[in-house]
Amino acid sequence: MILNGNLERFGGMEFAVFRLKQGVSEEQLIEMSKEVEKGFLREQEELISHFLLRGKDGIYADVAIATTQQKAEEYCQQWLTDPLALAYLDLIEPDSVNMTFWAKVN
Repeated sequence: MILNGNLERFGGMEFAVFRLKQGVSEEQLIEMSKEVEKGFLREQEELISHFLLRGKDGIYADVAIATTQQKAEEYCQQWLTDPLALAYLDLIEPDSVNMTFWAKVN
């Protein structure tokens, strides 16, 4: 979902790969992602886009695109204090998370 602008402003991103906790459905993840976008992420002016990807074997990726890598990292830290974001994180198996940050170079 494009949140605040267009992809021409893209300068950095967060890419987190994870598995859902036992008993959590993809539908629950999608619904909670929409809630986080409406109630938390829309307020982040330099966050351009946020979306989920599904890979093979129950692997998901959460992607947040921002104006800079630094902004992507800052927004990621804010997830730890926002009630909606914490509810989203509660759906994820903590030991499965692999989070990386990227800066656009071209």
